Amino acid sequence: MHQQISIEENGIHLIIEVAEDGDVHLLHFSPNPYSQSTQQDNAKNRFRMVELQVSGENQDDHHGMKHTGTTPGGHLKYVGHRDYCTRYGHKLEIEMEACGLRAVSHLQFFDDIPVIRSWTEVINIGAAARGMEYISSFALTGIDKEGSQGWAEKSRLHIGHNTWYGEAQWRQYSLTELGLYPATDFSMKPIRINNTGTWSTCEYLPMGCYENTEVGTSLIWQIENNGSWHWEIGDVPGGHLYLQLSGPTEAENHWWKNLLPGKSFTSVPIAVGVVSEGFDKAVGELTKYRRAIRRPNEDDEKLPVIFNDYMNCLFGDPTTEKLLPLIDAAAEAGCEYFCIDCGWYSDGYWWDGVGEWLPSKVRFPNGIKEPLDYIRSRGMIPGLWLELEVMGIRCPLADQVPNDWFFMRHGNRVIDHGRYQLDYRNPAVREHADEVVDRLVNEYGAGYIKMDYNIDAGIGTEIGADSFGDGLLGHNRAYLAWLDSLFMRYPDLVIENCGSGGMRMDYALLERYSIQSSSDQTDYRKNAVIAASCPSAVTPEQCAVWSYPLRDGDREETIFNMVNAMLLRIHQSGHLAELSTERFALVKEGIACYKSIRSDIKTGIPFWPLGLPTFTDGWISLGLNCGDKFYLAVWRLDGPNDSCDIFLEMLKGKNIMARCIYPQGNEWTSKWSTVTASLTVHSKKPYTARLFEIVEVNPFNF
Repeated sequence: MHQQISIEENGIHLIIEVAEDGDVHLLHFSPNPYSQSTQQDNAKNRFRMVELQVSGENQDDHHGMKHTGTTPGGHLKYVGHRDYCTRYGHKLEIEMEACGLRAVSHLQFFDDIPVIRSWTEVINIGAAARGMEYISSFALTGIDKEGSQGWAEKSRLHIGHNTWYGEAQWRQYSLTELGLYPATDFSMKPIRINNTGTWSTCEYLPMGCYENTEVGTSLIWQIENNGSWHWEIGDVPGGHLYLQLSGPTEAENHWWKNLLPGKSFTSVPIAVGVVSEGFDKAVGELTKYRRAIRRPNEDDEKLPVIFNDYMNCLFGDPTTEKLLPLIDAAAEAGCEYFCIDCGWYSDGYWWDGVGEWLPSKVRFPNGIKEPLDYIRSRGMIPGLWLELEVMGIRCPLADQVPNDWFFMRHGNRVIDHGRYQLDYRNPAVREHADEVVDRLVNEYGAGYIKMDYNIDAGIGTEIGADSFGDGLLGHNRAYLAWLDSLFMRYPDLVIENCGSGGMRMDYALLERYSIQSSSDQTDYRKNAVIAASCPSAVTPEQCAVWSYPLRDGDREETIFNMVNAMLLRIHQSGHLAELSTERFALVKEGIACYKSIRSDIKTGIPFWPLGLPTFTDGWISLGLNCGDKFYLAVWRLDGPNDSCDIFLEMLKGKNIMARCIYPQGNEWTSKWSTVTASLTVHSKKPYTARLFEIVEVNPFNF
């Protein structure tokens, strides 16, 4: 039976071996060709295609908290495989069986992108129910096997930390810094990164990147689930490192699934890619993949400018009187959407009373259509804020509906921060949500919805579920299906994904939503660090960044605010009607400049010439490689250095023209060096920023 399945395309070299006894081994997944010398034959049994643990079966390994040595994962035998093409590219399916279960490993390739999408389907072909505790969506042993150095010397792990007001903060570690070191043949300590609950990114981005510094390769991944997930890296006997990616698990996330005879379960999809360079290149290829899987939509093609009245502006206290001058100012500045944020549905304090989504007659004496119609009369598309997955504990409707509308644990409704969590597996909940959206779109004329989510309902629900985590995953998937049906009805409706800023920055949701709120950060200086980092997690054209010039700010503060958003999506806010003439002109100029470059942003590939930003840096920079030109946002934060050298190795030896395109009245000095491929910038003042365009010019016309 021994055979090898070999695929070499899109910059990926993949080899799957079927042994004589039917064992299936994923031997190689790399940008480099396979070399037999990098692998020990006696360690091949560790190169499992799928890890699957079922209740009552032996986890046959000295494993600690590692998901290794699983059963029937370790006993799965080859049945067959399919190899065909889909609209994305090559598709490979490997079918295996053991212990009355059939596992199908799905590997979807993408034309011209070195990234695959992977998931596992398990079918119960036996006569008895089987309880699943863990199932990998992707498992790869030997991530360290190329090169001659030991893994402790050459391994670097990039982890994306994430929190409210501090999104997308990447840090690079050696494995020993994280407590994994080669003390003996193998250890009990994996590096485990996971998220539990309804905020999918409240502690970490659902991503990671493993870099082999000796051979110069990087392995990058993202887990695509809008709830709980888990990944781990550890070592196995034989001296190799493994990577395993999954959705929720029993040990980490309270997930357990009782798979009945004849039924199937499909794991959470993940994406994994390989490149022959470092982190920036890996993120660039993942950016292309994200664009490939995303729902086609006009919003990500046109990148319209959105005004939202919340941040450092009305802060959830809109009225017709307050809105009208803001609408005029937003239109004059060049905004194309105007979204009325939270508070429009309540006369006063609204936090724990939300759920009916009916406009306040106190805030809008002549009805909410008055400001919405006025927005449209000024040439903008109106929008409204919603939080459709929750219902406040004081909402009158909450006492009129049964408990199965909500998450339940231990016989009680789950309450978090004064709200109940709605369960989208319930058809009545989905009908309620449909009625709300239909009213906003068809009666009020909204063309934009800011879909917020400000609680974390925890590990899940017990109603109609085998475990709390099973209930959560079922809800997660039902919500995605509801979104799909919503976009079928309203394909041109723009819906922003917001979870207290970036607490749900995942590509289960972003495969559907066209725009993502990056942060709730109210300090524009810190917001620069978040904005510059977020294209690691979200495509630039989906990444909404606040620009909120302050009432008592100055010229440089206004410029800084605008530069924060100008290589991504502008979420304009601030009291524009109260700005000085000079500062309002800077906002208007920034929006006009943005409109002149946004056709490039939608295809641009992000990079970080000064490295991923941190809050303690003196200078930070975000670049976009747009093929025939580059854009570079540069911020001077706090620090002693008035100047900074920004090296762009890809432009070395070329005739380059670098110019500041925002603002026009530029107090910075800058100089390009063709020899060193560097742009040297100088600013006398901390907390200033500029936007540069860099183009290659014909040497005869230079």
